[in-house]
Amino acid sequence: MSAPPNFRKAKLSAMSLAKVGNPVKNEPFQVSQSLCRFNDEEAELLTHCFLKSFRALELHHLDHHTSVESNELFGYAASIFDDNGTLLEQGANIARHLRSQSNHPNIKSGDLCVALVNDIGMGGVAVQAISIVKSESKVPFLQISERDGDLVLTTEQGIYPDKIDKGCLIINHGRADGFSIYLFDKGGGGTNFWVREFCGARPVTNDDFLTRRYGELCVAFAEKGLPEDTPQEERMEVASKAMNYLNETDEFELDTFESTALEEPERIEQFKTFKEDYEEEQGEPLKESFTVSKKEAEKAESKLKSRMKLDVGVTMQFSSGFIHEANRFMERGHDEEKQMDFVKIYFHKEL
Repeated sequence: MSAPPNFRKAKLSAMSLAKVGNPVKNEPFQVSQSLCRFNDEEAELLTHCFLKSFRALELHHLDHHTSVESNELFGYAASIFDDNGTLLEQGANIARHLRSQSNHPNIKSGDLCVALVNDIGMGGVAVQAISIVKSESKVPFLQISERDGDLVLTTEQGIYPDKIDKGCLIINHGRADGFSIYLFDKGGGGTNFWVREFCGARPVTNDDFLTRRYGELCVAFAEKGLPEDTPQEERMEVASKAMNYLNETDEFELDTFESTALEEPERIEQFKTFKEDYEEEQGEPLKESFTVSKKEAEKAESKLKSRMKLDVGVTMQFSSGFIHEANRFMERGHDEEKQMDFVKIYFHKEL
């Protein structure tokens, strides 16, 4: 398991800028003619802004079906790392590459910043990184300024760091494997475009990754993969058994998981179908055996749906302990006279 990057001593040194429109809509394209450089105070603020969204993300590598050297972003990044003096040129190339991949009418135009960052810690060694962020929306803000001896209030439009839509951090580490990179796409729907088409990235399928993916898969299956008329408590029980398997098992085996956590042949078939759809959406199949990461298994369990929201204005919140034993304490029924469903909860005393 590789250690995450350490940003404590990181410092942004220079940046190239671009406005990248959608070519399908004939929107404009423009790149900066000189690098932006900053004083120490500005650099400290910008470093935080341009790195904060890359914390606690999955590790990826740049990839290509022939060789990693054929990945365009890999070539631009390698050139910058080999010669920092090419940042302006390669930043423009990165912007052109982004525009060339923005060939769907739903892809939004935006401002692109390509920044060189020094002294990121990787395994105790200080290395450089390239932070690529795209902002697709402007945020209005107010500014009080002095004019002709008086104070005036003006409105401006700008980039708000917490609202940056897409990002890719390429760290000069593990070059032979396609560098260590971290990505985010807050738009969600454009993930394939940003991660696969623009970056050409693939996740590192280590034990952390596989535990996290199976945890997500199991929770999603309980919520969306079962028949629509499945009661909420039954969904919770399915997810709970899956999480129990991950937390109590050191070595994951898909066949054992299905027979232990899912048990019923019909449910196993439903899970297999749901898993195939999930893998197709993610772009690659999941390994069927791996060593379970207990840290990720605990995180997955915390995402269990623990609420039942009813159409009469009542929401019930369940603890993780209740979820594991819901079949002992909760019953569901139907009242013929009222023609309504009901839920019955057994308890010893009110706390």
